[in-house]
Amino acid sequence: MKEIQERIWSIDVHAHFGLYDEHQSDLVNSFMTADPEGVLRLAELSHTERTIVSPLSGLFTSDPAGIIAANVEASEAAERHEGLLQWVVVNPQATETYAQAETMLDNPWCAGIKIHPEQHKYRIEDFGEQVFRFASAHQAIVQSHSGCPNSQPTDFVRFADDFPEVQLIISHLGNNWDGDMTAQVRAIQQCRHGNIFTDTSSAKSITPNLIEWAVREVGADKILYGTDSPLYFAPMQRARIDCASLDDTDKKMILRDNALRLFAAKLS
Repeated sequence: MKEIQERIWSIDVHAHFGLYDEHQSDLVNSFMTADPEGVLRLAELSHTERTIVSPLSGLFTSDPAGIIAANVEASEAAERHEGLLQWVVVNPQATETYAQAETMLDNPWCAGIKIHPEQHKYRIEDFGEQVFRFASAHQAIVQSHSGCPNSQPTDFVRFADDFPEVQLIISHLGNNWDGDMTAQVRAIQQCRHGNIFTDTSSAKSITPNLIEWAVREVGADKILYGTDSPLYFAPMQRARIDCASLDDTDKKMILRDNALRLFAAKLS
């Protein structure tokens, strides 16, 4: 494992920064809170070269003004820190966030669009066409939370099929509200154009054999490394890939090469 860690610098496509505010206990919230510098410290421990972050404060509110302010903070952090890139958060119920994203997507440190149907309380079935049409117009990659009632992985498939030019990451391999850890993989298999991917940013992804099964089912080229840092301890997520029963080529694809291919314009 040590040799693999030293040889492969990873790219983390799913992380956050800011105040975690989803638990009743301030102490527990503090465990999952980190500023950009804290996220980069975890990235260094994980032998991670670049980390794509979205601001927690933009996900924990549906208020357009709050999302816009959070995106500005994320943009400034990514511009300031060479190790960070930004996901610009879009809430399709707030047209103001589209206008902001239209501008920010031109920044060299903005990797694409982040949506979160659960936190922003809408069904992807109701707003998917709108999101994908916008992403298509701006040649933007979309990353979405998946695996909860508003964001079932297979609910994304028809939009990916209708907009084959849009690359979509349905996050949190193994996460699903009904306990079905295969849902993200099944969505990838149902997609007609090969433009759906998943990432490993889920506590479920550390389940023995899940990542290995996913690679057998859809190939390592459909899986990207994500940690959900600082909600999870990034070195643990890294160790899961390093210790996986996969050959080094597959590990390198997950840890690095897939991101380099998908985000070529931003990671060059």
